[in-house]
Amino acid sequence: MVIAITTPRGHVGSHVLRVLVQAGVRPRVLMREPDALDPVWRERVDAVRCDQDDGDAVVAATRGAEALFWVSPTSFSGDPVEGHARLGAHVARAVVENGIARTVFQSSVGAEKRRGAGEIDGLARVEEALDATGAPVLHLRSAYFFTNLALDLDGIREGVLHTAWPLDAPMPWVDPRDIAEVAAARLLAPWSGGGVQAVHGPRDLTFTEVAEVLTAVLGRPVRAERVSDDDVRAGLASVGLGGAQVEAIVGMAAGLRDGFVPAQPRSVLTTTPSTLAGWVDAHLRPLL
Repeated sequence: MVIAITTPRGHVGSHVLRVLVQAGVRPRVLMREPDALDPVWRERVDAVRCDQDDGDAVVAATRGAEALFWVSPTSFSGDPVEGHARLGAHVARAVVENGIARTVFQSSVGAEKRRGAGEIDGLARVEEALDATGAPVLHLRSAYFFTNLALDLDGIREGVLHTAWPLDAPMPWVDPRDIAEVAAARLLAPWSGGGVQAVHGPRDLTFTEVAEVLTAVLGRPVRAERVSDDDVRAGLASVGLGGAQVEAIVGMAAGLRDGFVPAQPRSVLTTTPSTLAGWVDAHLRPLL
């Protein structure tokens, strides 16, 4: 079995790589710079140089693959939504030309809106491109990553968790490792139906509750504080992001925070086990 995976150093892709290797598979990893892969994996994978924004390279790198794990990385030049749409066309072409039997795409909660959710609109374009192939494709619509907390380390150190979301609006949160385990399970097992599977984490949390978890685990007071969209824009612009990139990020919160409900309800199939408290203790605490 040849299983090709993208972003093998990412929050999700790195865990997909580990699970596949531990399952006895020798995955084919698609990387712009294969030498950047951790040496511990190099003898256990087939690393292929591939720029995901090069359609010919994507087709060549996935030739002969039975299964594909596709992550659409954010474009930091130009409009991220347009970038995702372009990559979606590349992977759709590869799926058709190479007859890939099953593709697992890492999408996001909110892609079902199709329009009005910032950068997530780009993932919706990838979903549409893959669906148009008629091939077996599974979209994993993932919840808000625990790892996003690491983007506000300075604030957490100062005891404040900043967010543009309403503080008491619950939403699903997930450990990327859990997404990877679902993805790996679907890559390893034959299927032909595809569709959508949400990955919602153990339970919905408000930002107020997240701050309470941080307080309890870190042993220091942390409170949630809502900031305006304009404050977010200013912060993103200050680190050099362009206008389209800023609006793509701001639009994710703006498009999902007011009454949005995921199309796929929480169930035994969408609920995963890893808790926020455990993740904070293992991964966030060492960074502070």
